[in-house]
Amino acid sequence: MRVEIPLNPKSKLDLAAEIFKKHVELGSKSPLNVIETNNWIDEGPRIDLCLLLHREAENLKDKMEKAYKERDLMLSGIDKAIKASRDVLTGANHENMKRLTEWGFEVTEAPKTVRKTEVIK
Repeated sequence: MRVEIPLNPKSKLDLAAEIFKKHVELGSKSPLNVIETNNWIDEGPRIDLCLLLHREAENLKDKMEKAYKERDLMLSGIDKAIKASRDVLTGANHENMKRLTEWGFEVTEAPKTVRKTEVIK
């Protein structure tokens, strides 16, 4: 037989609350009184605060996910505007591509590609 301990923090905190409740209910008769390190006298009162912090973190996580989703929707159009601007400025400044740095673009020199021609026999 195995006694599982949940991996999920919320489930783990729910289990801790149940254990602590039973421990307090039994008082001096609780078999858990033998625990010296990380005992329920020290850890039990922390459960409620830990649950509160968990709920706050989950709320912030939801807000974060919503903000990222909204950001990504807006960023799509902005990204297209950046690419269109690059293309227009590249065409207008094809003789001196370094001028695109004035617009905030990073311009790096790439080695020219050598085209291999097919040898006909």
